[in-house]
Amino acid sequence: MNPEWERLLSLIPGPLDWKIDWDLWHGLWLWPYFEQMAKTQQNPCWHGEGDVWSHTRMVCEELVSMNRFRKLPKRQRQEVFLAAVLHDIGKIPCTRWEDGCLISPNHTVVGARMAREMLRVTYGLGGTRDRLEFRETVCSLIRYHSVPAHILDQEDPERRIFQIASNGELAADFTVELLCILEEADVRGRIYQNVEQSVDMVRLCAEFARELSCLDRPFRFPSDYARYAYLSGRKISPGQELYDDTWGKVILMAGLPGTGKDTWIQRNCSGLPVVSLDEIRKELHISPLEPQGEVAQRAREKAKEYLRKKQPFVWNATSLTSSLREKQIRLFHNYGASVHIVYLETAWEEQLARNQNRSDPVPELAIQKMQKNLVLPELYEAEKVSWLNV
Repeated sequence: MNPEWERLLSLIPGPLDWKIDWDLWHGLWLWPYFEQMAKTQQNPCWHGEGDVWSHTRMVCEELVSMNRFRKLPKRQRQEVFLAAVLHDIGKIPCTRWEDGCLISPNHTVVGARMAREMLRVTYGLGGTRDRLEFRETVCSLIRYHSVPAHILDQEDPERRIFQIASNGELAADFTVELLCILEEADVRGRIYQNVEQSVDMVRLCAEFARELSCLDRPFRFPSDYARYAYLSGRKISPGQELYDDTWGKVILMAGLPGTGKDTWIQRNCSGLPVVSLDEIRKELHISPLEPQGEVAQRAREKAKEYLRKKQPFVWNATSLTSSLREKQIRLFHNYGASVHIVYLETAWEEQLARNQNRSDPVPELAIQKMQKNLVLPELYEAEKVSWLNV
């Protein structure tokens, strides 16, 4: 295990005194981010304490004072505390002035990506299922931390809670309960006049999730098909069983170059045709660094040929963001197929080494850029989602 990671974990407070000694955090690889947080101001209407680092320290102090936090198993305490430390890291690049006010749009989405890159590349949280799930629990907490305090602002609060809770199927430590613990600390760890109203809203969200049977675990849908139908917006009740009218499965691969997608397909999808964007690039003599419009169009045409014949197949591409995956999944569903997203990952250094051993290695700078944008597939995106370490 990475020594710097062990050092970081050792600074997370626990029994007996629950004390945070911020002086000991100086010199950590994280410290430059804290310095940037200290230079990032916030809207005084919501944050009378001022900068992001002041707020972050207040949140962490509130968190460790909460009995619900102290009663958590050690691993979950570590995950929630690290999420608290990093929950507003996305405000560093996202904060700007607009109409005379400071705003930080999409800071939770950007913050989750920043945390993922840091935890995987810098601290080595990859290569095993245990490390992957720890990292993604932290990232999910960061991504969704603001939802409980604004649950009634959601277009469909019930469906939103079910969607978020479903992440616990892939990262077993993650629960809506942890999310509400983090967010209560977030709203208490600031200076503004409506703290108690916000705390009441967070607790209302937790009670709502409890009534929906998804506070401390994902909701148990009757089938994968019924789960996807409900979470994707179909007007049915959560517990309703449905007839599965799909004719077969398309496997959509996801993962950075060098994670072994081709090898996995050869070992697990024998006999299935493969639509490979890498192979199409070779046919068209197009570099991965050039515009990919023609490659994508050729791939979609090949996919449609299989879909029209109701032929299961594999879509082999990096598929690194939900928006990229959604476009393909919509096509597959329009032709009546079900979708299984298979995300592959290995340790960062191993992945770079594998990439260099390929016949056509992707430039390392390009892989680093891809890692910055990587968003793992969530369970609500398809009928089935798998995260695999290879």
